[in-house]
Amino acid sequence: MKKLMIGNEAVARGLYEAGCAVVSSYPGTPSTEITEYTAKYDKIYCEWAPNEKVALEVAYGASLCGRRAACAMKHVGLNVAADPLFTLSYTGVNGGLVICVAGDPGMHSSQNEQDSRHYAIAAKVPMLEPADSAECRDYAALAFELSEKFDTPVLLRLSTRVSHSQSIVEPGERREIPPREYIKNPQKNIMMPAFARLRHPLVEKRTALLTEYAENSPLNRVEINDSELGIITSGISYQYVKEIFGDSASILKLGMVHPLPDRLIREFASSVKRVVVIEELDPVIENHCRALGIRVVGKQLFSSVGEFSQDTIKKAFGIGRDPNPDLKLNLPERVPVLCPGCPHRGIFYALAKKKVTVLGDIGCYTLGAGKPLCAIDSVLCMGASVSGLHGFNKAGGKETEGRTVAVIGDSTFVHSGITGLINIAYNATNSTVIILDNSITGMTGHQHNPLSGYNLKGDPATKIDLEALCRAIGIRRVRVVDPHDLEACDEALREELEAEEPSVIIARRPCALLKYVKAKPPLKIDADACRGCRACMRLGCPAISFADNKAKIDTTLCAGCGLCGQLCKFDAIGDDETT
Repeated sequence: MKKLMIGNEAVARGLYEAGCAVVSSYPGTPSTEITEYTAKYDKIYCEWAPNEKVALEVAYGASLCGRRAACAMKHVGLNVAADPLFTLSYTGVNGGLVICVAGDPGMHSSQNEQDSRHYAIAAKVPMLEPADSAECRDYAALAFELSEKFDTPVLLRLSTRVSHSQSIVEPGERREIPPREYIKNPQKNIMMPAFARLRHPLVEKRTALLTEYAENSPLNRVEINDSELGIITSGISYQYVKEIFGDSASILKLGMVHPLPDRLIREFASSVKRVVVIEELDPVIENHCRALGIRVVGKQLFSSVGEFSQDTIKKAFGIGRDPNPDLKLNLPERVPVLCPGCPHRGIFYALAKKKVTVLGDIGCYTLGAGKPLCAIDSVLCMGASVSGLHGFNKAGGKETEGRTVAVIGDSTFVHSGITGLINIAYNATNSTVIILDNSITGMTGHQHNPLSGYNLKGDPATKIDLEALCRAIGIRRVRVVDPHDLEACDEALREELEAEEPSVIIARRPCALLKYVKAKPPLKIDADACRGCRACMRLGCPAISFADNKAKIDTTLCAGCGLCGQLCKFDAIGDDETT
């Protein structure tokens, strides 16, 4: 039966129907649901790996064993997995290997909007790009066939809109693919220089074969309509083009975005008077067309920044007018904030009060950078807070060691923070690292990690002893605090920043949104006792507001964490018994 699916669910269905046996991933929006939906199929082994590099290497191992395997990640996750990716291009595969990478044009939940097509070009591996959920399913399955036929890993490129938009999919049956025999082959699988030199020419030959495949592949489709205008496009941009132009323009839809079909592009361009390339982010297709000597219009009309929409394309072509040009909806900006009861709020309040320089990291706690806390000074990439702190203190010495910390979440610490902490211990700076242990991978939707004690299926799993791990690395000063205890947070910060050796503070309290966490009764304001000092407002809690020079608490939002009560000098905040 036909079914509405988001793109990520459809990818999972395609992996299942193609006989995929192993999937290893690290959660990252907008790719996370690929693995979560795949885990619903019992015939596929699925796991959350500590990071994307490990995930791709696990998938590689399964492929080497002869089974079809996949991994999924967001665009910045491919940076982490780039090391095995580039050499996998040389070794090739045994069982099919598919790497799903979801980009985030517009940076809805990412620190950059890099174009993953550059990785396909640089690593010299094929890349497919679906435009809707049906193609997500079809391309995911086809990617395995191409992987095995051309002895290569295959990248499947998605975007936020394709990953999270729904369209109709007609599910099929699963094909049980017999495992390929593993045969010892050092020249193919051991990439020491002497063998790697022999593999590179094979990669170039494979690219030529893939280019010829692209010329006649149904993945690349020509829709001849009007001879005046021809549009070359791919992915979600194709949907916008069809919605705007319908059958009034000829279209070359590219489903295989690397390698590109030279002959097909030339033939299409020769059939129309004007060629426009519409692609999100970088001018990859446009530059390829220019290299072929084809006159095209692309980034003269469209930006390399942000995601497109129907309006973006209409504006570029001068189509339509705003029916209400004078109507301006001056709505207040609604910025993301830490949730009521968030365990990170207390530690950030303590850091802001002490005016500590904070090197932050990727996760929910990045929101500590927002007003009124303003408690983070930098955010770069997963794990950079810890490594950056070491460099900051090596450069600043005594002047910075006593007033600078790194803040990193539990999942991010396992992902990329451990090696940075090893560096702090080994190369000795008086650096203080704060690990915000909320018992889950929060920002991507509560996925388990090696510190939560459960695996992807929710079954009990080995739980890393974080304190023991830090001590084994060489950190002697390790202490645990409850971030809802502001006095304890203040004391821990003071003592560890004064210490003349590396230290770790573990701020441990589970995420307030976890199902097993029961919120305490909401707090209330005693209006007669409230002096309007606004101390409680410095927490940035969305449950607290101010009106008529009095604090107010929204009892439908309050989680009863008690932080505001600890700040009130007039005992104006409490529960039903104390107010």
